[in-house]
Parts: sequence; structure tokens; C-alpha cells
Amino acid sequence: MLTRKQHELLLFIDKHLRSTGFSPSFEEMKEALNLKSKSGIHRLITALEERGFLKRRAHRARALEVLRVPDSLSPRMAAVAVAAPQPAQPPSFAPNVIRGNFAQNLPGAVRTANDAAAVHLPLYGRIAAGLPIEALRDGGESVEVPAAMLSGGEHYALEVAGDSMEGAGILDGDTVIIRRGDTADNGAIVVALVDENEVTLKRLRRRGNSIALEAANPRYETRIFGPDRVKVQGRLVGLVRRYH
Repeated sequence: MLTRKQHELLLFIDKHLRSTGFSPSFEEMKEALNLKSKSGIHRLITALEERGFLKRRAHRARALEVLRVPDSLSPRMAAVAVAAPQPAQPPSFAPNVIRGNFAQNLPGAVRTANDAAAVHLPLYGRIAAGLPIEALRDGGESVEVPAAMLSGGEHYALEVAGDSMEGAGILDGDTVIIRRGDTADNGAIVVALVDENEVTLKRLRRRGNSIALEAANPRYETRIFGPDRVKVQGRLVGLVRRYH
């Protein structure tokens, strides 16, 4: 699922490539999306690359390749959408973040009949292991995990999207098990709420009065925030991986 700005930028780049044969400049992209700085474009491109929509060709300026557009849009539809007077709108969705009051808003873990062997945890959508995106709560879905994986407290599961934590053994498509809490040791892998509306899975580092959210892949930059911009939503305690 793409954010509105990610969606708009992807369609603009696709249309530009089709009409000119080369990718637009950062200045052109900034003006097309009505952003104030090029750093915003850099973050959007990184997010699109992580999600498999864009590819940057190494050691070449202005070398972007569109790998795919959202499933709901064909290449022709994408080009038409960018040319329209108003920005293209992505398929409607209800963005949500993982907030602290799980007991009130979200169901807790439900034990199976074989209580000692497995537990069903609520599965709350996909979380980016790259730049922060909205986490979508998917009500009703659950994942079964070994009871021995859990300690005391409330737990939930998230599906990982992206490869920025692969150095920590967390791959795209994995399901991570999170113990809910608002504190974590320095260096722990956490679910972090950024600016009250985005979540991400990253390693937490405290640097003086700042908080760094650190990837485990050199392709992705560490992001640093003021302490009032980041809230810990839980700590990684386990991982489930399916092989097909």
C-alpha cells in the first residue's frame, strides 16, 4: 500500500520516462508534487525503491527505472492519471497506526485448545522495515505462534514489508512478534511511532537528546528525531517465517 505522495511520484516518474526516455530531475519532481524541499523527494524515492516499485541504477545521475505500478493501474492508466489537472488518488484505504491502548481498541491474544503448545496472536497488517509508512490494522486476522516464544505481557504480530532489516535476519514477508510496551533498551529492535501517524520497525539508538532509528542494511540511512517525535510501541521478541 502506497501513501498518496508515493503514488503521485511513481506515476509522475512513469509518465516522464515514457514521454522523454529519461527520469525527471529532483527539481522537476519537487515542483510536480508541490513539495518545499528535495529531501522529501529523496525519502519518497527510497520508500518506492524499498517496496519494489522503483530501481536506481548505480553511478548514474537521473537514472530511475519504474519496475511496476500499483496493481489497480495499468501503465496507460498511470500516464493518464498523472496528466490530469488534479493529483491522482490511490485506492481508498483507512490508514491506522499501532497505538498504546490495545486493551480498549484491539483484541488480545487468544489461546488455542492446545493451550500449552500454541497461541493465536492478532495480526495487524504490514509494517515497513524501511522508511515509515502507515500501518494498516486488519481486523480479524491472526497468526499461530509457539507459546514458548512469548513471555508475560501483551503481544501482537506484524508482517514485514521491505529489506532494510535483513542484516538483523528480518526479511521481507516475515512475521515479527512484538511485546507491547512503551520502553526499550538502547539497541533493541522496536516498533516506533513517528510523529503520531507513522510506524516503522527499526533498531533504537539514543544519542544524547535525540533518538536514532537505525536500519540493518547499508542501503538505508539512519533517521534521527527529537525525543518528542518518537514513541516506542513494542519490542521485537520473535519471528515467524514460512517457506514455500
